[in-house]
Amino acid sequence: MTALWKRARRERQIWLLCLPMIAWVLVFAYYPMYGLLISFQNYVPGHSMFSNWVGFDNFIRFFHEPNFLQIIRNTLVISGLNLLFGFPAPIILALLLNEVRGRAFKKTIQSLSYIPYFISWVVVANILITLLGSDGILNDMLMKLGLIRAPLEFLTNGNYFWGILVSSNVWKDMGFSAIIYLSAMAGIDKELYEAGRVDGLGRFGLIRHITLPGIRSTAVLLLILAIGGILNAGFEQQLLIGNPLTQDHYEVIDTYVYRFGVQLGNYSYGTAVGLMKSFLGLVLVYIANRLSKRYMESSIF
Repeated sequence: MTALWKRARRERQIWLLCLPMIAWVLVFAYYPMYGLLISFQNYVPGHSMFSNWVGFDNFIRFFHEPNFLQIIRNTLVISGLNLLFGFPAPIILALLLNEVRGRAFKKTIQSLSYIPYFISWVVVANILITLLGSDGILNDMLMKLGLIRAPLEFLTNGNYFWGILVSSNVWKDMGFSAIIYLSAMAGIDKELYEAGRVDGLGRFGLIRHITLPGIRSTAVLLLILAIGGILNAGFEQQLLIGNPLTQDHYEVIDTYVYRFGVQLGNYSYGTAVGLMKSFLGLVLVYIANRLSKRYMESSIF
C-alpha cells in the first residue's frame, strides 16, 4: 500500500489530469448500473427499487417468447454479415489509400470516404427511400432501360432487407474505420519497405510481407471487439429503414428491447434482456481474447 501511495504521489500531475475523465466514467457509466437491479424485479415506476423481486423470471421469459429464434437469427445473421463484409472493407480501403502516391488526391479520397460516418441514419434512410423506393431512382432507371416491367419492392420485401442494411452499414463506417489502419500503417518502419524493394518485392509483395504483418495487432484488437459486439446488430437503421412488411427480417435484440421495454413499459423485462445481451458480449470478448492470445500471440488483456 505504501508503494502504491508513493507512486500516486510521484504521478500526481497525471492523476489530476485524469480526475475529470474518471469522474465522468463513474457518474455516467457506473452509477447508472444501479438500475440493473430492476431486471430481477417486477418494477413499477414510482415504487421502491427493492420490492417485487422475481429472480430470473424476466430472463427465462425471453427464452419462451414465440419469436425468440427469429430474433436471435436476425441478430446473428445481420451481425455476421456486418462482420464478414464490414471488417475487411476498411482494411482494403486503407491498403489502397496507402498505395496512392499523390498526396492531394489521397487526402481528398480519404476525406470523402469518411464523410458518410457523420451522416445521421435519418438522412441515410431518406437517401435509401429516394434511391430504392417503388418510385425511386433505381426503379426508374431499370424501367427506362427495359430491364423490368414493374417496380421492384426493395424496401418492402424482406429478402432484400439484409443486403440493403449491411451495404449501408459498410458504406457508412468503412471510411472512418480505415483511419485506424492508415495510422497503423504510418507507424511501420520505412526502412522495411526499402529492404523489401532491395530483395525484389513488388507492391503486392510489400503489402503481403510488410504492411499486413505491421497492422496485424491492430486488426486483431478490432476483430476481438467486433466479436464482442456481435449481438449489437443495430437499432436506428432497423427502425428507420424497416417497416411492418420486413419486421420478420429486421427485428433484433435491441429493437425488441425497445418495443417491449420502452414502448410497452415492461422496464424490468427490457432491462433483463439488455443485461443478458451485454453479459454474452463480455463472454465473447473473453473467449476471442483467449483464442487470439493462444494462436496469434496478440490480445487486449
